Amino acid sequence: MPRSAPGFWQGRGAVAWCLLPLSLFFAFVAGLRRRLFAHGVLKAERLPVPVIVVGNIAVGGSGKTPIALWLADSLRARGYRPGIVSRGYGGSVEGTAEVPPGGEPSCYGDEPVLMAALSGCPVWVGRDRPAAGRSLLAAHPEVDVIIADDGLQHYRLARDVEIIVVDEATLGNRFRLPAGPLREGVGRLAEATVVLAQGGLSPALRAAVGNAPVFDFALAGTAFERVGARGERRLPVDFRGRRVHAMAGIGRPERFFRQLEAMGLVIERRPFADHHAFTPADVAVPEGDVLLMTEKDAVKCAPFAPAESWVWPVRAQLAPEAAELIVEKLDGPPTA
Repeated sequence: MPRSAPGFWQGRGAVAWCLLPLSLFFAFVAGLRRRLFAHGVLKAERLPVPVIVVGNIAVGGSGKTPIALWLADSLRARGYRPGIVSRGYGGSVEGTAEVPPGGEPSCYGDEPVLMAALSGCPVWVGRDRPAAGRSLLAAHPEVDVIIADDGLQHYRLARDVEIIVVDEATLGNRFRLPAGPLREGVGRLAEATVVLAQGGLSPALRAAVGNAPVFDFALAGTAFERVGARGERRLPVDFRGRRVHAMAGIGRPERFFRQLEAMGLVIERRPFADHHAFTPADVAVPEGDVLLMTEKDAVKCAPFAPAESWVWPVRAQLAPEAAELIVEKLDGPPTA
């Protein structure tokens, strides 16, 4: 699976059509596997606490990590003690492991390190999600709900709630892998417990969701923070008139760049592949210039980032009814 989206995923050109037979085979195998789990031929493992899966149907950045952080905060505010399990994409851990404070992204993966720093709850990584969940619960018996980050297609882990996060811009030509970016078809959205849509949905896609509840969300920040001293903050106006470089190694770098330009900043764009392993050369800027980056990149670049490096932290903003619906699915409907 590529770390950056191929250009042909955005349309139905010759390359996409040539790869379509492979896509149909992929869809058949994936669908068969899911049906085998649904009918109990392949066994899903149920953990002793409820599991909430946060995932998407397409390759690329749709906002899963901010939603997982929002969910952890929302559950804790309602009396739950959540834990998070993640594959640890980009890391080198064998088996399962807890992500320590300030963990090394090359070992645990950039997103788990970010979640461990910001979520306030234990985070475990492992390719085997049920094993990671068992390990987390053994080490933290106080945890009473598991959030499975990017686990929608990991059907070996039984789930109680499915949250599908979608950014319509990532759906491209609507073809399945490898001809397009879809892991599962758009009809899968209708089976979610809840669909969380970054930037809203078009009428056609909303119709495909059927009766599944849909809540729009946005990712918003308030100020830049210095990468080496997060307590030091600056507003966008403070960087106007300076030479500004912006880098992003995320699923959709252009979203970050457009966000900065909407602040009135004139930037030099430095896009990198998702989960890029940064080096000091990648972040070098002329003396006096400013470097702006995402939180996901900052956890990897902090040891060698220039002094004038600033991160733009964003948080998911949703209607409170979204959290109430998820909690109701865990607790059951309120009694009269």
